[in-house]
Amino acid sequence: MIAYRIDRRSGVATYLQIVQQTKQALRLGLLRPGDKLPTAREVVEATAVNANTVLKAYRELEREGLAEGRRGLGTFVRGTLGRGSADSALRAELAAWTDRARAEGLDRDDMTALFTSVLDASVLDTSARGTSARDESSKNEEGDDT
Repeated sequence: MIAYRIDRRSGVATYLQIVQQTKQALRLGLLRPGDKLPTAREVVEATAVNANTVLKAYRELEREGLAEGRRGLGTFVRGTLGRGSADSALRAELAAWTDRARAEGLDRDDMTALFTSVLDASVLDTSARGTSARDESSKNEEGDDT
C-alpha cells in the first residue's frame, strides 16, 4: 500500500501531491489495477491533512480513469501508467548516478535541473526527427529499417 508524504513547503496543492504520488507509484509498478488505496481516514492519520483534501485527490484520480470508488469498500486502482518498474535495471543505474552526483556535491535541486535538462533535450531531439523512440524500437523489432 502506498504511503503519502506531504511537503507543505513545496507550493503544490496537497491534493495534487497525493495525485502525483499515486501516478508515480503507478508508473513504477508499485500500484497495479485492483490494488486498494488507503482510506481517507488512514491518509488523514498519517499526514494530518483534511479528509476532504484526500477525497478531492481520489475524485481527480477517478476522473482520470485511474481509480474507482466502491461504496463501502474503498477506492481501488483501475488503470495504470507507463512501463517502469521499481526494480528495473534503469532504476538501478539512475540510483548509481544519483550516488555519484551526490559524491560530487550536487544537491537534489542540482540533480533535478541536470536530469530535466538532459531529458528535455532528448525529448526535443526525438520530436525534431518526427518520430518517437518507441516508434524506432518497434520498427527495429519488426525488422523494418526503412
